[in-house]
Amino acid sequence: MANQLLTISMITREALRVLENNLVFTKHVRRDFDENYGRAGAKIGTVLNIRKPPRYIGRVGQGLQIEDATETSVALALNIQRGVDIAFTSQDLALSIDDFSDRFIVPAIANVANGIDYDGLSQYVNIFNIVGTPGTPPTTADTYLSAGVDLDNMMAPRDGSRCVVISPKMQANAVSALKGLFQSAERIREQYDSGEMGIALGFDWFMDQNVRTATVGTQGGTPVTTAAVGQTGSSILTTGWTASTQVLNKGDVVQFTGVYAVNGQNRQTVNMENPGTLTGNLANWVVTANVTSGSGAGAATIPIAGPDGNGIITSGPFQNASASPTASSTVYVVGTGGTTSPQGLAFHKDAFAMGCADLPLPGGVDMASRVNDKQLGMSLRLIRAYDINTDRFPTRLDILYGWTTLYPQLAVRIAS
Repeated sequence: MANQLLTISMITREALRVLENNLVFTKHVRRDFDENYGRAGAKIGTVLNIRKPPRYIGRVGQGLQIEDATETSVALALNIQRGVDIAFTSQDLALSIDDFSDRFIVPAIANVANGIDYDGLSQYVNIFNIVGTPGTPPTTADTYLSAGVDLDNMMAPRDGSRCVVISPKMQANAVSALKGLFQSAERIREQYDSGEMGIALGFDWFMDQNVRTATVGTQGGTPVTTAAVGQTGSSILTTGWTASTQVLNKGDVVQFTGVYAVNGQNRQTVNMENPGTLTGNLANWVVTANVTSGSGAGAATIPIAGPDGNGIITSGPFQNASASPTASSTVYVVGTGGTTSPQGLAFHKDAFAMGCADLPLPGGVDMASRVNDKQLGMSLRLIRAYDINTDRFPTRLDILYGWTTLYPQLAVRIAS
């Protein structure tokens, strides 16, 4: 009996299945929003606001101390529309779905899946905590253990949702250096057979060829904060850079003398490197835009962000630093100027969010189909036309999505 002709809905469902199986980084981030985030007929540029819970200082004692409930939100813009355009014949539609998938869907979806992961991994520019040395691939467990400590200090849950996503070279080094570490004999065998880490050091490990590469700004000079005492917020005034030069790149990580990281719940100084002292660790801040110094003394205003995307806050429920920079605090930059470095990520799934929405189904075409899965948080649209001259079906596949960083404190960059 002849094969039943494939329908557009069958092809669309198969495309969504293949897409889910091809994703790496995207599989392990937050995607399960309520129905308002999967609105039908969305257009590119639609902005969704994701509410975040309020935080409180709390009290000690019996006296009532009412605190304002300040809700914050993070914008997620549906600003990326990816797709692939293919054509097949009437004869192709008589194939089995498996054969059709192998010939047409898998190659097309591989391109889309890599693009989605590539866009998602660009979120590293919002992450302020970093371990390792830019330009030096990590070859010991210490780097990855330090990433876990940073997540602990930033209150990341230990609920089985922590992942590491690294480049192929970083994975090769990790498998070689960490083989057998705290693993059963069966897992050691799996490492050798697959060349992948699997589960180790408190993380699920994954390799992704789409890991992004950062270049540290050229820096130069002897930068310090200006004489203004007590700078807080997201713009820090500095001077002493090499004049008239782009000294910092978006995504660089900086520190200031005397400004230490604090735990977001107890607001005590985070202390990993200096146990038994009162100093703790200098707080990291990510640079949110390229910085060019002025002429003369090399003045520059550095835009920064830390936990929850905030600048320096020294009191209240969102406190993220022990103090503000004092006059002439030294400005440190992580990494040597001009160094390029793949940026692996260690993160909890709540660090990042990917949103997707239903694209509208047009009229006046041969066929159009859309399939979404609330559990996967994804929606695909397929539109098919017919070319009578060639007996072919030109077809376009589209997905509309966007990325955002929900909680930057729940991720750590791994420099290589």
